[in-house]
Amino acid sequence: MPPDQARKAHTLVDSTAPNLLADTFDYDLPPKICFDGPLVEEIDGQRVEFDPNSVKTRDIFITDTTFRDGQQARPPYSIEQMVHIYDLLGQLSGPNGVVRQTEFFLYTKNDRETLDRCRALGHKYPECTGWIRAVKGDFRLVKEAGLKETGMLTSCSDYHIFNKLKFKSRQECMDSYCEVVDAAFEAGIRPRCHLEDATRADWDGFVLPFVDRLMRMSEQVPEERSVKIRICDTMGFGLHYPGVALPRSVPKIIYKLNRECGVPSHRLEWHGHNDFHRVLANGATAWLYGCDALNGTLFGFGERTGNPPLEGAIIEYISLKHDPCGIRTEMITELADYMRSLDFPIPVNYPFVGKQFNTTSAGIHAGGLRQDERIYNIFNTAKLLNRPPRVSLTDKTGSDGVVLWVNEFFGLKGHDRINKIKCHKLARWVMDQYEVHHRITSISDEEMETQVRELMPEYWEKYKGAQR
Repeated sequence: MPPDQARKAHTLVDSTAPNLLADTFDYDLPPKICFDGPLVEEIDGQRVEFDPNSVKTRDIFITDTTFRDGQQARPPYSIEQMVHIYDLLGQLSGPNGVVRQTEFFLYTKNDRETLDRCRALGHKYPECTGWIRAVKGDFRLVKEAGLKETGMLTSCSDYHIFNKLKFKSRQECMDSYCEVVDAAFEAGIRPRCHLEDATRADWDGFVLPFVDRLMRMSEQVPEERSVKIRICDTMGFGLHYPGVALPRSVPKIIYKLNRECGVPSHRLEWHGHNDFHRVLANGATAWLYGCDALNGTLFGFGERTGNPPLEGAIIEYISLKHDPCGIRTEMITELADYMRSLDFPIPVNYPFVGKQFNTTSAGIHAGGLRQDERIYNIFNTAKLLNRPPRVSLTDKTGSDGVVLWVNEFFGLKGHDRINKIKCHKLARWVMDQYEVHHRITSISDEEMETQVRELMPEYWEKYKGAQR
């Protein structure tokens, strides 16, 4: 439509009171994701509508692969480290099992001891599952471990079928996979078929016929043992935009499996990689279009560019549900602190857990935070993550940043907060570091603490002396 036909007159709605859009930006929650219409896709020449608000009523959930895919990008964790991480994941998940499952290798003595010790903790969630090759003999390991479910690799692109696995035909490949699924059924184990490289596969020629066959095979066993499907965007080629063609369209992939092949939403799982920076958007899109499970790793750490960050999925989950659903979000910070103690590389500006994710060094931002922290803080990070907003002191911070630092240091709220005038000497000292001494680094908390004690002795004695 030409611009002149789309134009519309808009009238100012004058007000003397702010409209802070509280329905969306409830400060004690991550901002709510609100939809005002259906999601629309054209599939096979037909207009198909999806209800994005169904995520509020569907039992969507998160699964974890920190101990499987996450370990393919780093040196192995020790048994003690994995048990502690699993314990923290159990606390994070909450009573409703938002983090529903996690998967373990089963090949070594350490793998099996880790699994036993994690289960001994008694957490209902996340449920421990296995991961094996598509080899019938590997089910012995799953059965010996006493697991009810295991993932198994069923690569589905011709890159893998012919170039990697060296099958002579697609039929040979499909028959081989289905023999392993039969072995799982015979062992009383639920198979979770991992459709590796699904976003580079021939969907009409292989993937859909293969899944049809798996669904027919599942009719032979009880529902609790029927096949699950994990859609693996192995190279990050998936796209969440409407109108994208298969095999890269996340919406069309979910539609085909859910509506045409009849895979129930609770038996569909999305597993992505971040090669093109789309990993969490693709995973959330899978949720919206009918896939209940989103697979991720702590802080997105996985093979190559990593997987959907589990903590990002947690925040997205709450934003879509408009409810924490029992999740203990403060455990995200505890997990990050523990991982840092293992020399795990978390960038300082990484969302939610980086050391400076809610830290500002801009004076204008510090001024906003001093007046109302909602102005420059994404949500109540003190409540949800046990991380109050902070300021990093540089030559750009100004007196507002100094005042913010001082009040946070003393833990002062409301009418008890110290004003600019009373912080004047300290603010002057900060500026002198740059204007007089030509400093080029930020000022540390330890330096500031020393100066507060010297330049604001009455406040130090009042608020810190009483703690001694």
